[in-house]
Amino acid sequence: MLGAGAFATLPQRVFAQTGSASRPRLLQGVQSGDVGGDGATLWSRSDRPARMIVEHATTESFAGATRLQGPTAFDETGYTSRLRLTGLPQGQTVFYRIAYENLADNNATSDWVTGRFRTPSAIQSDLSFVWSADTVGQGWGINPEVGGMTIYETMRSLAPDFFVHCGDTIYADDPLAPEKKLPDGRIWKNVTTEAKSKVAETLADFRGNHLYNFLDHNLRRFNAEVPMIALWDDHDVLDNWYWERRLDEDARYQEKSVGVLAQRAERAFREFMPLADGLDGTMRLFRKFSFGPRLDLFRLDMRSFRAPNGANRQASAGLNTAFLGIEQIIWLKQALKASTATWKIVAADMPLGLVVYDDWRRKSGFEAVANADNGPPLGRELEVADLLSFIKREDIRNVHWITADVHYPATHRYDPARAAFTDFTPFYEFVSGPLCAGGFGPNILDGTFGPQVVFQKVPPTGRFDLSPLEGSCHFGHVKIDGRSGVMTVSHRDATGAVIHSLDLAPAQD
Repeated sequence: MLGAGAFATLPQRVFAQTGSASRPRLLQGVQSGDVGGDGATLWSRSDRPARMIVEHATTESFAGATRLQGPTAFDETGYTSRLRLTGLPQGQTVFYRIAYENLADNNATSDWVTGRFRTPSAIQSDLSFVWSADTVGQGWGINPEVGGMTIYETMRSLAPDFFVHCGDTIYADDPLAPEKKLPDGRIWKNVTTEAKSKVAETLADFRGNHLYNFLDHNLRRFNAEVPMIALWDDHDVLDNWYWERRLDEDARYQEKSVGVLAQRAERAFREFMPLADGLDGTMRLFRKFSFGPRLDLFRLDMRSFRAPNGANRQASAGLNTAFLGIEQIIWLKQALKASTATWKIVAADMPLGLVVYDDWRRKSGFEAVANADNGPPLGRELEVADLLSFIKREDIRNVHWITADVHYPATHRYDPARAAFTDFTPFYEFVSGPLCAGGFGPNILDGTFGPQVVFQKVPPTGRFDLSPLEGSCHFGHVKIDGRSGVMTVSHRDATGAVIHSLDLAPAQD
């Protein structure tokens, strides 16, 4: 079911590997991720059982390269494999290359595929990163007629130190049609595959959703040069999922247990994302990434520990109000308190003050934190209120949030002077997205924590599901000046044009 031109832009080195039927191939390229002061993860995928081989060096010629044997890629891992590099030199560009060796013939080896990433510096150096979310959503997929997902090439051209994907890395519940018509009559044409022709239910389906994204040459080139810190959100499984949910009334699904679907989706996510942790045991996505004295980034998991979506109006905290969950909250508090970095950026997959309904048609139930009552903290808001009070009480400075989910870019300032709950230090929340999906918004703001819109870009009044051809796609860009510590946060469209920018000076002791 591959559409015309699906492989037209694959690197020539891929076709060079087809000379021998026994030689493995790396059709998805390479990527790095979960980079920080403690190392980086290298990832790739073979087209058959094969042994991973890695070489890395601080020179592009690979002079004096270190050679490592990685794990074997088997069908049980979707033919993916990863290797964690540690003990890397600080403040250096690390060049790496990956090949696979046939298990039955060690002379049958794939061509090398190369990549690179930068390690954090131990001194106060300039650094930058980009963030966004939502890849191949609402029926907007890879369109060869417009060059594919060009936003990835735009982000790559800025040479960021890393990329934070704030979730919806796939749209497992959102099949693709060959064509989708715009309101003005234009036709969007998708590359299609069998896996993207239906909702994902089996492990193979979820793997196929991830594999679809790698068909885009912009994404593969980006992955080879910009390490990723990946979060997951609802569409990595299905819309607004939680463990206890069932799909008894959704005829598209033969498997009615969302818990079963989530387990399969989690497995595929762990296989295809360059995470520091392996595939065994419970996924522990929440983690701190240190990028030298100017920045610590804290990745959250807002899916794995939440209680069921509902009215979100409980007066006291308990198991039915969990969102981040006790273990993650304890970790985040201690990690923030222990951080000595100038800036502490919390990377979340959902916003704090924007109202996200569980059923947006009926405007009932709540999928995120806010409950639309503008009053004192209730339900999931209790967890956030406790965290914000802790940050104020411990005098932890320069804490801000980046997030996505709502499919439009925005900057919000949370101010106790405007809030129903006042025991916190003012902070900013920066929202971005989508990467390649429909544009929506604006969502209403809940006044519990006093958010104010500093900037937002939303579709024209009355429009719904704005297409990439109409400017739906966005990403955020953060630059930190190593000398002054000033952090510049800009919102950009798919061409890289700055549509809003804000300079923040660090609060001093």
